[in-house]
Amino acid sequence: MDSINVSFMTKFILLGLTDQPILQMPLFFLFLAMYMVTVLGNLCLIILTVFNSHLHTPMYFFLFNLSFIDLCYCSVFTPQMLMNFVLRENVISYVECMTQVYFFIFFAVSECYVLTSMAYDRYTAICNPLLYNVVMSPKLCLNFMFGSYFIAFSNAVAHTVCMLRLRFCDANTINHYFCNIPPLLQLSCSSTYANELVILVAGSINIIVSTSTLFISYGFILSSIIHISSSEGRSKAFSTCTSHILAVSLFYVSGALEYFKPSSAGSMNEGKISSVFYTNVVPMMNPLIYSLRNKDIKVALMKSLSLSKF
Repeated sequence: MDSINVSFMTKFILLGLTDQPILQMPLFFLFLAMYMVTVLGNLCLIILTVFNSHLHTPMYFFLFNLSFIDLCYCSVFTPQMLMNFVLRENVISYVECMTQVYFFIFFAVSECYVLTSMAYDRYTAICNPLLYNVVMSPKLCLNFMFGSYFIAFSNAVAHTVCMLRLRFCDANTINHYFCNIPPLLQLSCSSTYANELVILVAGSINIIVSTSTLFISYGFILSSIIHISSSEGRSKAFSTCTSHILAVSLFYVSGALEYFKPSSAGSMNEGKISSVFYTNVVPMMNPLIYSLRNKDIKVALMKSLSLSKF
């Protein structure tokens, strides 16, 4: 079987989130509802930031990109997951599986660096408020986004190319609800050394760059907040960071639960549960986090709703 080339593997079978029939339909309606909330929430933020001129600021430019990424990100997985709940045997072609791997990496890394860019934006807003409009120029914001998408593209290409080099022999059942990298590596009948090396190198660079930027930014932010004399001023400064802190915490904690654990059959089943958080819960929560506590978004929403009546 070692002589079988990757090109002969034309399809994979996804086991899905659970194999218990009694849970299939309740989970289908649960995740369908979550997907609808995610799509509507992110679309709403995208539309509001585009059509309301007072939201044309660096903060909402980053939020626009975050909403766009979350909208695309959840759409990579959720339709496939919903199919898992209603089909007896969920088959995905080899090409579709590799495409899913590519977009999974692209949007995950994009979100990581957009959140990192937003941390620098909050640092500038709180620590250098008088120079904020000068420092956070449109050119710098575009460079941040171009850099985020370029790094994501490079990561996605590297992981996908390494995955395309693998051979898959007689085993084609993926113990997951989408083509995630760990279960695919377990199926391979060829060496996965290059894949593991790319995961280690790319993952280390992404973690070090993003977390160091986050910690340094919030270190300066915390120092500035402490030196604010009035309690009202400290509360206002901290409130501008709360939404971002919640979004970052959800993204990184859910990712850590998935990838920073030993690889085994048991942990793979646990990984399917934890991966629900960063593929479904995080994209759904981000628009809620940034809208429920944000006065500008509420004002823009009320203004749009009032105009729609005429």
